[in-house]
Amino acid sequence: MSKIKLNDLSKHQAQQELTHCCVAPRWVEGMMALWPFNTQEQIFTSAETVWQQLGESDYLAAFEGHPQIGDLSTLSKKYAATADKAGHEQSAMSEADKHTLEQMIRLNHAYLEKFGFIFIVCATGKSAAQMLTLIEQRINNDRDEELMIAAGEQAKITKIRLEKLL
Repeated sequence: MSKIKLNDLSKHQAQQELTHCCVAPRWVEGMMALWPFNTQEQIFTSAETVWQQLGESDYLAAFEGHPQIGDLSTLSKKYAATADKAGHEQSAMSEADKHTLEQMIRLNHAYLEKFGFIFIVCATGKSAAQMLTLIEQRINNDRDEELMIAAGEQAKITKIRLEKLL
């Protein structure tokens, strides 16, 4: 979808398309306050600026729009609005061996228990083994550090989804 098509959508439709990129309500509201956009670069800059103005509750809301890495069974149920995007982003997990998937599921549970939110990683282009290594490394972080890393990963995911939208 080109920037012209995004601008040609109704306000409600544009809001829905942006929600498919990031489900955090305040991020969508911030983007809609700047809509319509003159250029694609303005969209990307706006997305980053709005994201940087948000806080923990917004990050946690955005994380709620994702299935756990490796939990592909939830894609078509709880995350119907973003399932196609998330499934494609996590496609390497569907090809992972049983041991990698079992480790990922075990660490996902431990991560959620420790931090209170799911493991967020920009999975595009990463193998299952790379994602497993990342969660193994990141589970040792403190909560504040991990929240900021996860928020940065969410920003990357949002940018990729915006690129696909445009």
